[in-house]
Amino acid sequence: MFVGSLAAEWPFAARAQHPSAVRVIGVLTGGSGPDSTARLEVFLGALAQLGLTETNNVRLDIRRGGGDIDTIRKYAAELAARAPDVIVAVGGPATGALLEATHTVPIVFTIVPDPVASGFVASLSRPGGNATGFLQFEYRLSGKWLELLKEIAPNVTRTAVLRDSGAPAGLGQFAAIQSGAPSLGVEITPVDVQNADEIERDVSEFARSSNSGLVVTSSTNALVNRKLIVSLAARLKLPAVYAQREFVAGGGLISYSADFFAQFRAAAGYVDRILKGEKPANLPVQAPTNYELVINLKTAKALGLSVPTSLLARVDEVIE
Repeated sequence: MFVGSLAAEWPFAARAQHPSAVRVIGVLTGGSGPDSTARLEVFLGALAQLGLTETNNVRLDIRRGGGDIDTIRKYAAELAARAPDVIVAVGGPATGALLEATHTVPIVFTIVPDPVASGFVASLSRPGGNATGFLQFEYRLSGKWLELLKEIAPNVTRTAVLRDSGAPAGLGQFAAIQSGAPSLGVEITPVDVQNADEIERDVSEFARSSNSGLVVTSSTNALVNRKLIVSLAARLKLPAVYAQREFVAGGGLISYSADFFAQFRAAAGYVDRILKGEKPANLPVQAPTNYELVINLKTAKALGLSVPTSLLARVDEVIE
């Protein structure tokens, strides 16, 4: 745990030179890793550009859950008990834990797949409670992952879909992938991501047949086990598409996801509006408008894949 350590180094000048009071902003991240830290830095930079800095008028209380649900719940309870002016929640588990801990402290969430089905908000246009924020994606994006897999590995006819069957988002993502599978000539097999042993056993079993591929949907468990999943895909020679960039940065083949940096900049804007008196109930949940395609060419080469020129032309980031 660290409290405000990232914010102190930001050099942006604050607009409000004579604040009447110091406001407290809590942050609870469900995951961890370099991308998580980079997104948090973007959020803090965006706050500073709005005149909100620790050297001037805010205090930050930042906690990292590290993918462990018990730790996430512990930090959620601690933050809620301190009653900050607003809390930023990163991911579904962090958001859910905070909403269990408080119905009064304003919450701005990011990277949440399905806040309505999860019970976080009443509707996207009128959240109605003490939380609002930013969707990770709309479910139709999930079908794009299978399309990308067929584009980069046309011989794939069988695909394992790693998903969290215990979460609404896991079911929604799988349903979107399954609906597009027949038109692509792909047989879909669900694989749960509850723990590392099950992932290794089930993916290894699936990969015994030829022309196999892998789609890794978005879930905290998948993110926590990303090193295992990426290493399995490499060892078993499975072309794989991922829901988040972290996997590709760690050696995975390809990912397609929302621009999360844009979400964190926008989250700073919502925090600013809430500190000025607006209510989360009246701030609509926003869907992503920008998406990013990331590919690891070294991994493609190791898998013996020739990346189509048409695909390379659409790539936002190439990792070599």
